[in-house]
Amino acid sequence: MGKKLVLAEKPSVGRDIARVLKCQKQNGSYIEGNDYVVTWAMGHLVGLADPETYGNEYKTWSMETLPMLPERMKLTVLKGTGKQFQAVKGLLLRKDITEIIIATDAGREGELVARWILDKVGVKKPIQRLWISSVTDKAILEGFKNLKPGKEYENLYRAAVCRAESDWLVGLNVTRALTCKYNAQLSAGRVQSATLAMIVAREEAIKNFVPKAYFTISAKTSGFILAYKNSSQKILADEKVVDTIVGKLNGQMAVVTELKESQKKQYAPGLYDLTELQRDANKYFGYSPKQTLSIMQRLYENYKVLTYPRTDSRYLSEDIVPTLKERLKAVAIGPYRTFANDVLNKGFKVNKSFVDNTKVSDHHAIIPTEESPILQKLSLEERKIYDLVVKRFLSVLMTPCVYTQMQLTAEAAGESLTAKGKNIIEKGWKALYDQSFDEEEETEDKDQNLPELKKGDQIKLTSVVKNKCYTKAPARFTEATLLSAMERPQQYVHVDQKAAKTLGETGGIGTVATRADIIEKLYNMFYIEKNGKEILPTSKGKQLIDLVPTDLKSPLLTAQWEGELERISTGKQNPKVFMERIRKYSSDLVQDVKGSDSKYVHDNMTGKRCPDCGKFLLEVKGKHGKLYVCQDRACGYKETISKLTNTRCPNCHKKLELRGEGDGQIYVCTTCTFREKLSSYNKKYRNNNQKVDKKSVQRYLKAQEKEDEGNFAFAAFGDLFKKD
Repeated sequence: MGKKLVLAEKPSVGRDIARVLKCQKQNGSYIEGNDYVVTWAMGHLVGLADPETYGNEYKTWSMETLPMLPERMKLTVLKGTGKQFQAVKGLLLRKDITEIIIATDAGREGELVARWILDKVGVKKPIQRLWISSVTDKAILEGFKNLKPGKEYENLYRAAVCRAESDWLVGLNVTRALTCKYNAQLSAGRVQSATLAMIVAREEAIKNFVPKAYFTISAKTSGFILAYKNSSQKILADEKVVDTIVGKLNGQMAVVTELKESQKKQYAPGLYDLTELQRDANKYFGYSPKQTLSIMQRLYENYKVLTYPRTDSRYLSEDIVPTLKERLKAVAIGPYRTFANDVLNKGFKVNKSFVDNTKVSDHHAIIPTEESPILQKLSLEERKIYDLVVKRFLSVLMTPCVYTQMQLTAEAAGESLTAKGKNIIEKGWKALYDQSFDEEEETEDKDQNLPELKKGDQIKLTSVVKNKCYTKAPARFTEATLLSAMERPQQYVHVDQKAAKTLGETGGIGTVATRADIIEKLYNMFYIEKNGKEILPTSKGKQLIDLVPTDLKSPLLTAQWEGELERISTGKQNPKVFMERIRKYSSDLVQDVKGSDSKYVHDNMTGKRCPDCGKFLLEVKGKHGKLYVCQDRACGYKETISKLTNTRCPNCHKKLELRGEGDGQIYVCTTCTFREKLSSYNKKYRNNNQKVDKKSVQRYLKAQEKEDEGNFAFAAFGDLFKKD
């Protein structure tokens, strides 16, 4: 009797599956048991081949060779993965392996990881699919009891191939066309261009914004404040009119004319999908979307305490409901014990606000698994993300927040005044949080405690003041609000109703799995930079948006693609028709660039020459500091100018920049006048306080260097478009 080969996406998941299946014989690149052999990819082992493999003419970047439209796309073993690919290939071709079980991540990209390996090897053995949302022992065992036929996922694979090939055709053709036309390191793709266009448009709106003055009037009484209610509903812009009203009201007695009191309930916000979690992690902790996804992966794969992260659903399917009690028991630890036990003792109601089969596609919302973590073993960042997810999970199972809403209307000197008040009756789910997430409390019209009053009561207006305000420019994007814009671009760009409907139905631009990578790519290509939490487009980014064909900048294009890919994955659309249209579109884009008479100017060029090729270097601001890069894309030279560190200034406590190299390294504060050599800083502020010794400092600096290399290195253009 033959054995079954299980193909996981990563070694950690492969080892977990092997343990559950009682495979114990370790062989380096796989683990074998009596019935199963478990092996793994390293993420992608196989990808689309670079243009150079289609002919020598593509080795040199030139307009004459564009557009590149290979009749059949080739697959290649990715650099650095050859050894593992050969090991997996050997297992796939082993005669005693009679069946293959795909156990890569349960999603479009995971399907691609496995199927491309099978295609490259050319194996035709029967396929089954493991489709699970968490990697706990229980979930793995359940998954193996309910394996699905591989044929059920062939359309998902076709959609994944269409996504990859279309991004290759559009991305690499436009990238080569722009780079050759303007002799600059420029790249474009359907998602990154649409995202960058929103950032540039926002910056233009801020630049062209003209603030307008307006006024509000507030009247103080003993204990609370009333706001002037403008009967015309228009903004108070005339200061003379405002002064007249203030003069009329000052020192008057106001009579209560109306009191409304109603009991209201506020329900907990929905469960997390990946984008919502990334948004909150950035808002509260300053984590980048990429960082949050990385932390989530560890909590899912290594600790097995949270479910699959790359989900776009905020709902649970009905089959998860029977497991909720077990999940509650798992989180009945540490700060959550009281709340979890309270829910278990009192019971909870399941409703459509968080359980709805129609709103779950591949994966349900992110929730805790049935495994209880040892909180002390989690790092600070892991703990913070775990905390967010557990609180959302508990809050939907808890009772709503019940409060009394009061609204008071009073009249004085023929003018109307109002005040709102709120009294909490039962905190419900809000007891979980130290701070309230009530959006109403973030508005200017905040609720206050109102005294016991009745209709006809008189209130002395102790002082009446006018407040001069100015209309505000739109806020710059942060990584949190940029994720919102990518998810709901129809709220940020001008599109017609039909286009807005399409964008809403397809979930915006990019996917939950790729948005973090797109934002990182924009940083790495120096199209955007950070100022505190704010994202600003660079000159390069602004110019690129002027050079990129109009179609490619529209969020509607990528939304339409995603809609079509979704239909391909469900067998409702022919992938060949989609790809024929993409090939024509790629050709049209190249012609658009060729025919353009636009210019590109390096306005960040320095007087310093590249030591490798002699051309002038450009000064760029990366995500973690400043550096010099060569303007020639073929050269690729880079040199760090300064790195923003986590070391704090002893004077103003802002983060310090580290400049220079070797013994000449110096800490510089860009906020105050502090400057100190690295060596003397360590003696003064580190060793004396016994916080960090010399070795720790060196380790820290090496780690920073490594991090900077990863962030600032120019990836091959082929790599830039893997997920765009």
